Amino acid sequence: MINKSYLILLILVPLLGISQTEDEKQLKEIYTSSLTEGKSYSWLDYLSNKIGGRLSGSFNAEQAVEYTKNELESLDLDRVWLQPVMVPKWTRGIKEYAYIENAPGNTNAVNVCALGGSIATPEGGLKANVIEVQGLEELKELGEEKIKGKIVFYNRPMQVDVIQTFEAYGGCVDQRYSGAEEAAKYGAVGVIVRSMNLRLDEFPHTGSMSYGDLPVNKRIPAAAISTKGAELLSSLLALNNDLKFYFRQTCKVFPDVKSYNVIGEVKGSTFPNEIITVGGHLDSWDLGDGSHDDGAGCVQSMEVLRLLKQTGYKPKRTIRVVLFMNEENGLRGANKYAEVAKEKGENHIFALESDAGGFTPRGFSFDCDDANFSQITSWKPLFKPYLIHFFEKGGSGADVGPLKGDGTVLAGLRPDSQRYFDHHHAENDTFEHVNKRELELGAATMTSLIYLIDKYGTINTSKIKG
Repeated sequence: MINKSYLILLILVPLLGISQTEDEKQLKEIYTSSLTEGKSYSWLDYLSNKIGGRLSGSFNAEQAVEYTKNELESLDLDRVWLQPVMVPKWTRGIKEYAYIENAPGNTNAVNVCALGGSIATPEGGLKANVIEVQGLEELKELGEEKIKGKIVFYNRPMQVDVIQTFEAYGGCVDQRYSGAEEAAKYGAVGVIVRSMNLRLDEFPHTGSMSYGDLPVNKRIPAAAISTKGAELLSSLLALNNDLKFYFRQTCKVFPDVKSYNVIGEVKGSTFPNEIITVGGHLDSWDLGDGSHDDGAGCVQSMEVLRLLKQTGYKPKRTIRVVLFMNEENGLRGANKYAEVAKEKGENHIFALESDAGGFTPRGFSFDCDDANFSQITSWKPLFKPYLIHFFEKGGSGADVGPLKGDGTVLAGLRPDSQRYFDHHHAENDTFEHVNKRELELGAATMTSLIYLIDKYGTINTSKIKG
């Protein structure tokens, strides 16, 4: 028996061929408009250089909400609004300080930064012996006898021979997220984690961490150390396992505060109840200005609606841009958006996220069934002139993830990732490291996919009407 969705696809694909010239023309107009009259770069300039890092719950985050809302309103969309959401508030405090002590008076300063959500050290800092481990599982082997009273140094690096750098990141990020929680169970007094970075440099990379269900009085401070600092510490430990490590940080956790998702939409002319969402996260860490993570994704998503209007395209379906708040340390904005969408019975057919930096676009990954993936890959020839060849099944993005279900097709823009983790969550995630042309190509690539999804729709057997 022929699957109904595939039968529909057999009908659709020839139709795609008939209108290929029209689609080629539309994509060319999109790319030309983005590269010659684009606004994504100037939006990012303001977001990065006039506002800066945008920690959830911070004044800068609220400035970003106001700025992007005003810019969306200037595009003359059908509707722009703010969606309230309660978010965590954590502050870094004064700049962290750390050193390695080989012997009294013999020290080497190293660069560290507090991990997001960590508690502070005692007021005078924390000094203790160090034990180096390669991962969480090694703690159990060492046991409390060897760990109690020490600082645990997690030194498992990102795997350099893995071509997909997000896979390499996923292979070691557990030590950052859960390292303090697990080390505290064995009596550790603090945690130092090797930065999630593929190159050797002096930039410590922050990121979220969790204490799980640990009582407040059992929590220990956690910091990231630069990759060069990690190499130095590991080398010195090999020579002297009795050395001490000192670090001081003054970070603090506050009660949750109100913030907002920023949302704008253009109503569909034919199927207004079918919603296509495109977005990125407006919050960032505070060490840099969050240009790649994820200012780039936000301005690219805003540009999708502007480019469609600029090229004169009238959407059949409702296209909505969502700038999510609190992806970095809680995912509150994404969960709130999905919760409200479910309460309202909204029909999200497609959601695209850009949260992998503003580098050269290579294509997309899709979380969908075979029928939808077959339809989407039939559009690959349209993207070939723009060197977009990567169409694979895989993950989409953290912020669109909660929309999964009922046949919703999820997608993630996939730029070249080789330089991404040089900047991720670090002081050098700044505007000057974003290439204008690469950013604009990414915006055009996203707009082109949204255009095709809007024009041809998605295949959902559960919603097919006879």
